[in-house]
Amino acid sequence: MVRVLILGGTGRIGCSVARDLLAHTSVEITLSGRNQLLGQQIATGLGDRVRFLALALSEQELLRRTIASVQLVIHCAGPFHYRDARVLNFCIQEGVNYLDVSDHRSFTVKALEYQDLAQQAGVTAIVNTGIFPGISNSMVRQDVETLDEVEEIHLSYVVAGSGGAGRTVMRTTFLGLLHVFQVWQQGQWQGVQPYTEREVVEFPPPYGKAPVYWFDMPEALTLPRAFPVKTVITKFGSLPDFYNHITWAIAHWLPKAWLQTPAVMDFLSWGGFTTTQLTDRFSGKGVAIRSQVTGLKNGQPAQASSTLALPDTAIAAGYGTGSLAQVLLDRQLVQPGVWTVEEVLPTALFQQLMQQRRVNLEHHLTPLKMIKTCTL
Repeated sequence: MVRVLILGGTGRIGCSVARDLLAHTSVEITLSGRNQLLGQQIATGLGDRVRFLALALSEQELLRRTIASVQLVIHCAGPFHYRDARVLNFCIQEGVNYLDVSDHRSFTVKALEYQDLAQQAGVTAIVNTGIFPGISNSMVRQDVETLDEVEEIHLSYVVAGSGGAGRTVMRTTFLGLLHVFQVWQQGQWQGVQPYTEREVVEFPPPYGKAPVYWFDMPEALTLPRAFPVKTVITKFGSLPDFYNHITWAIAHWLPKAWLQTPAVMDFLSWGGFTTTQLTDRFSGKGVAIRSQVTGLKNGQPAQASSTLALPDTAIAAGYGTGSLAQVLLDRQLVQPGVWTVEEVLPTALFQQLMQQRRVNLEHHLTPLKMIKTCTL
């Protein structure tokens, strides 16, 4: 029997990945976490093919032995701002394929440094595999391949309420406000302040027009690495809109030293998570993504765009990671090395995987002269 280990498997995203694997594969799953009682309850609820293992990432020998006993490791134990590439390194040493749901460029940089070692070991490792980053990267690749030449990638996300995720994701959002980050603009790297340059973007129903702001995402780093493009824009926003104003105030008014204090970060994470639990009742907890790629088609200016909207962000992340796990386990995708999603997943296979999960992806090619933009 093929066995999969999900680190951080008792979190909302880890559970969503497990549910996707149970629906689309026949594997046995080990969920790991630090809470024995919670883990046993979750494993029992998921069925006979799931068991729980009490395991902390700091228990290195137990972690290594557990990795050696499975065929695939899926790392869902964030926040990844604080993680090293220990798990990936152990997977390479033990010859085990690897996925993660990492969502911060600092971790992405650490993981990509293992490219040569993974190739030599015959290990396929894919990082940033959730919803954004993850599915979003494949949407961009689909649009890039529609055009003959690419000038600009504009990738936007909006999340309603909590997004169906937990406190760790809330913490990740606030951590993303700490530093100026580098973006690829007109063929060079430039610094941008997070949560600036508010812009209104048209998303699929039920979201419609929603505000987004500059936000540091791994795609800002990896898309220029994958595609010959002059500009990459990554923007994020929340619904209801008052959350954006709160986040803007935290980014611009709160001293950065406070944000780096664990007690303040815990307070913000708990407060934000508790508040969104209340607003989820009327805002929902879904996600929408718009990829917009501008360039040339048949010598004429054109824009390729892809959009999706899903009712639960955590479940959507499960689709992204679970689909990649499926093709790795089926050996439809064998490419030793450490890769981002847009580098390794063919568009036709991505579309097939999304169809299996009944994810409705809208894709359009529009002459540039017909496009109107809306900014605020």
